[in-house]
Amino acid sequence: MESTRKAQFKAQAKIIKALGHPTRLMIVDELAKGERCVCELTELAGSEMSTVSRHLAQLKEAGILDDDKRGTQVFYRLKVPCILNFFKCVESVQKAS
Repeated sequence: MESTRKAQFKAQAKIIKALGHPTRLMIVDELAKGERCVCELTELAGSEMSTVSRHLAQLKEAGILDDDKRGTQVFYRLKVPCILNFFKCVESVQKAS
């Protein structure tokens, strides 16, 4: 396989892997409604802030989220809202099964 193509598939797998956890899926779904601070996402996830922060870091590293530090709080938003099309595709697969 061509090395450029192989690198592209590896980069795509990183994005898909970042979405491969229920909490991260919930975070992306919540951010589809607008930006949220870590404290709001922690409350929604029902997890420790450190755990939610690790999930957010993974999504950010994959290029799915952007963040904005305001004072002592960090706010997250979707970097690419088209990621929600992936959710629709997954739902279609579920319905077809």
